[in-house]
Amino acid sequence: MKYLDTDIRYCKGIGEKKAQLFNKLGIFSVYDLVCYFPRKYEDRSDFKPIALTCDGETVCIKAIVADSPRLSHIRHGMDLVKFRVVDESGAVDITFFNQPYVTDHIHRGESLNIYGKIIGIGSRRTMSNPVIEREDAPAGVTGRIVPVYRLTTGLSQKLIMNAMRQALDACGPDLPEVLPEAVREKYRLAQSMYAYENIHFPAGFEELELARRRLVFEELFLLACALGKMKGSHKKADGISMRKVSLDEFYDSLPFTPTGAQKRAVDDAVSDMGSGCAMNRLVQGDVGSGKTLVAAALIWYAWKNGYTSAFMAPTEILAQQHFDTLSSFLGGFGIRIEKLTGSMAAKQKREVKAALKSGEIDLIIGTHALFSDDVEYSKLALVITDEQHRFGVNQRSSLISKGAKPHVMVMSATPIPRTLALMIYGDLDISVIDEMPPGRQKVDTFAVTESYRTRLNAFIRKLVGEGRQVFVVCPMIEENEELPPNMKSAQEYAAELQRYFPDLRVACVHGKLKAKAKNDIMSTFVAGDIDILVSTTVIEVGVDVPNAALMIVENADRFGLSQLHQLRGRVGRGEHKSYCVLVSDTDNEVSMSRLKVMTQTNDGFKIAEEDLKLRGPGDFFGSRQHGLPAMHIADLCSDMNVLQTAQTAAHELLQADPELTAPEHAELKNAVARLFTLNADTLN
Repeated sequence: MKYLDTDIRYCKGIGEKKAQLFNKLGIFSVYDLVCYFPRKYEDRSDFKPIALTCDGETVCIKAIVADSPRLSHIRHGMDLVKFRVVDESGAVDITFFNQPYVTDHIHRGESLNIYGKIIGIGSRRTMSNPVIEREDAPAGVTGRIVPVYRLTTGLSQKLIMNAMRQALDACGPDLPEVLPEAVREKYRLAQSMYAYENIHFPAGFEELELARRRLVFEELFLLACALGKMKGSHKKADGISMRKVSLDEFYDSLPFTPTGAQKRAVDDAVSDMGSGCAMNRLVQGDVGSGKTLVAAALIWYAWKNGYTSAFMAPTEILAQQHFDTLSSFLGGFGIRIEKLTGSMAAKQKREVKAALKSGEIDLIIGTHALFSDDVEYSKLALVITDEQHRFGVNQRSSLISKGAKPHVMVMSATPIPRTLALMIYGDLDISVIDEMPPGRQKVDTFAVTESYRTRLNAFIRKLVGEGRQVFVVCPMIEENEELPPNMKSAQEYAAELQRYFPDLRVACVHGKLKAKAKNDIMSTFVAGDIDILVSTTVIEVGVDVPNAALMIVENADRFGLSQLHQLRGRVGRGEHKSYCVLVSDTDNEVSMSRLKVMTQTNDGFKIAEEDLKLRGPGDFFGSRQHGLPAMHIADLCSDMNVLQTAQTAAHELLQADPELTAPEHAELKNAVARLFTLNADTLN
């Protein structure tokens, strides 16, 4: 790996300034460079006779320069170079804009390979600014499949290709063979050097497919091994073993009957808590599926066993909401419930901490204040965190370290396709709540254009007149000159709505506000003292306002489907008929089809599948803090079958060699360690 670890700036032809541009693409070493895979390929391998080319076709031709290039200055700042090329079947007029140096490099009678877009038909075919090279150019960019890389300003395709060629030539023998020979043979995978060579400089499409299959498998296999090892280490952790208690008493106290899915999730967790190993479980359910009831059942179960529980929420308003809900479920049993948040008075905090330490509190609900250094727990046995991806790994670890290997349950309202969830939450067991409680409102969803604005404003007026409240979500906080002029910003649009509805109470909340200001505004809205709340996506998670009956999302094409589904989940939480209106003037076909999906289903899992298909995992999660490293080549949608194969292969290998100590697994062990080092904050 020695040469592969070389800083990119020391590579020939790169240097300090260009290295900074490579760094913008995430390329810091030679190894990063060879793992920077093309985003697509251009087929320049076949040449066509000029007469067989079509108008608008991008094509390669072989032709002879029929006349000397002519340079003309048509106006200030505009130079044209023109010449004609011919083959046995026809002619093409070539034009270069603002490239006067072409006249020095092109000569009459030369044979050229030319790649570009043909305009016109018959004897009037033209090409503008094509790729040109001499027919005898060694290892050129015509007559072959050419990689196309993502660029940043200042870097060209040619520069990246030259650097890549140099790197592969120099490091070929050093490229690690991560996949053990037995795995390569079983799954018929190409060798490492072959794969890297043909992913960057494919000899043909068959070779490219072999290379891609090998590298996709390797990436997913490596990730599956890393997560499998992590899960194995978690599984081995001893935990507090709880005695079996019948849940009938808890269920009988409820004013409704839990769904089968809720009871299954509770049973899964109770089984974990009695196993003698520390529970590490994700409870995944759609908005409104009743995850908090599952949490309440487990807290009750821990209390019956004489233990304390901690419930961590990402914001103070959500902590208060969970405090109210859990108090209604558990208060009748005499369970002592308190909350601990950053905004509480110092005296209150001291009293709560003292009560926690002495064991007088059975359930503590709060924000990150729960894992402050001076917070001590008596008999902490259950930790529940709401919305997994909102917390950093270190934050959760800090809370877990407060107890003697407590059981951990993570609740997430972001539906994720199951195969992908197994990958992302590799260290967690998964329970899915896939039923909705009876009586949960279906939110009618409409996708409309700006032309509906007058009708939409009349609808706002009607609903507020009936005593309802309205959410309006914008993609930006404030105006931005670089973005399109029709992009709505929360601050400006709130002011516009206040002018349009002078008699209504309009407020604005966004991420740049201080936590106290944000909480004050949200609390005022929850209390019913704001009619229209304009916000960014800070209101996406969990806030419960039963009186809110309309969610309007401006520039809805700027949001992911799963995000839109989360936003829609803010309404329909009470007894009132609720609506979601997605406003967008986009003419992009993919964006329009995404919005159409929202109008057709309220099923978060179907929406998640569609979102993943349309956008890929990077955008699907919106943030690197989702437990999955950035993929270099694998596409978790189209490569789902490879993902399943790689997971099976990793599982078999780890069963045989859990610590990867066998000599033939040395490179794999190094690669897993490297993955953990590079993604310390991302892998959960």
